[in-house]
Amino acid sequence: MGELIQYITDPANTFADHTRDTIVLCLVPIVLSLLIALPLGVLVARQPVAAFLATNVSGLVRAIPTFAVLMVMLLLLKQIGFTPSAIALTALGVPPILLNMIAGLRGVDPAAIDAARGMGMTRPQVLARVELPLVLPVAAAGVRSAAVQIVATVPLAALIGGGGYGEYILNGLSNEANAIDLFVGAVSVALLALLTEAIFAIVQRAVTPAGLRAGLQAADAAIGPTDIEAPREKAA
Repeated sequence: MGELIQYITDPANTFADHTRDTIVLCLVPIVLSLLIALPLGVLVARQPVAAFLATNVSGLVRAIPTFAVLMVMLLLLKQIGFTPSAIALTALGVPPILLNMIAGLRGVDPAAIDAARGMGMTRPQVLARVELPLVLPVAAAGVRSAAVQIVATVPLAALIGGGGYGEYILNGLSNEANAIDLFVGAVSVALLALLTEAIFAIVQRAVTPAGLRAGLQAADAAIGPTDIEAPREKAA
C-alpha cells in the first residue's frame, strides 16, 4: 500500500493527468450516447419497421468486439488519439440506451396514452407528461449499463492513443519490471467503474416514481418471506 501511495503521489507518474484524461474520455462518450440514443429512441419507438431495424442494428453493434470497433475507427479516421477513441466508445454506449428507450416506450400501457388523449393532450404533451415519466426508470437503467460499459472499456483506448489509465496497463504488460503500473491502472479502472455504477444506481432510483418504488418494495417483501417459509412448511 505504501508503494502504491508513493507511486500515485510521485509527479513523475502524472497520475492526476491520467485520471483527468480517463474521466474526460468517459464523460464525453456518455454524454454523446445520451444525445444520440434518447431522441432516436423517441423517433423510432412508435414505428414498427424503424424500431425493428434500430433494435437489430443495436444488437449487432453490441456483438462486435470492442477492439474491432476501435480498429475500425482508427482506419476510418486515419488518426490516433482522443477523437477516434471517443467515437468508438460512443458507438458502444448508444445501443444499451437505445434498446431500453425503445422497449420502455413500446411497453407503455396504451390505456394511459388513450386517457391522456381523452383529456385533450397533444402528442408532444402525451410524450412529455405521460410516456417519458413512465419510461425514465427503464431509460436510466440503459444509461447505467452504457456508462459502466464505457468506463470498463476506456483502458483499451490506449491502444489507439486515447491515453488515460490504459497507458499504465500497457506499460505494465510490456515490461515486467513495471508491474506497479499494471496494478495502478487496473485498480484505478475498477474503482472508477464501481463509482460509476454507484452514481448511476442513485440516479436511477431518483428518477423512479415513488409509487413504482413502493410497489417494487412491496413485491420484494411479499416474495421474500414466501421463499423462506416454504421449506419450513414442507419440513413440518
